Amino acid sequence: MTAALELRGLRKSFGGVPATNDVSLAVAPGERRLIIGPNGAGKTTLFNLITGDLRPDAGTIRLFGEEMQQFATHRRALRGMARTYQVITLFPRDTLAHNVVLSLLARAPGRWNALVPLSRRKALYAQAREVLAQVDLAHLAERALAEVSYGDKRRVEIAMALAQNPRLLLLDEPLAGLSREERTTVQALLARIPRDITIVMIEHDMDAALSFAERITLLHFGQVLVEGTRAEVVAHPRAREVYLG
Repeated sequence: MTAALELRGLRKSFGGVPATNDVSLAVAPGERRLIIGPNGAGKTTLFNLITGDLRPDAGTIRLFGEEMQQFATHRRALRGMARTYQVITLFPRDTLAHNVVLSLLARAPGRWNALVPLSRRKALYAQAREVLAQVDLAHLAERALAEVSYGDKRRVEIAMALAQNPRLLLLDEPLAGLSREERTTVQALLARIPRDITIVMIEHDMDAALSFAERITLLHFGQVLVEGTRAEVVAHPRAREVYLG
């Protein structure tokens, strides 16, 4: 079976210091994979390499068997990659619906037609409300982003990623900064995402993350230290030593 995501020998250094060092892994279609590791382990750098925000020094990245290195970030998105970021990157003065429309616009026919104002693209706004309904925010579609809670902003970011119709969804700490109630809400949302979307998630909230993941990759100093099922990683002495405690 062709892996949804396959990395082979991925390397990236900054000023001679390796951030990722010969990282290889394979994620099966529909899998829920968790990437963990101490601060500075190379987790976000790994995501940036996968999406094309950074260029690797060496190695290969394959999405469902197709090599991605030759594609710019937006081309990778059109081939089925979507992601969220550690730091929320949204437009606070615009409505929730408008933020999602901007994401939908990337795949919309005639997206380069500057003669048609975005406000007249009624079909896109209707579709945006449908996407917001998937994250239980349709009732806030016309609210300015600055007026909703931090947890709601996290859900808008997930909605924008889902709007791109991804085959692979990369989530960079989607539970960070959330209250207990907000974490429960986002966990339930992630559990509802259909299995035709493969999810790779970075997360430090281990209770929530371990309940989500089927397989776990532990990075340490940019290398894969341990990989396996939840039970295998939790029981591994090196995993307990460097991260799990």
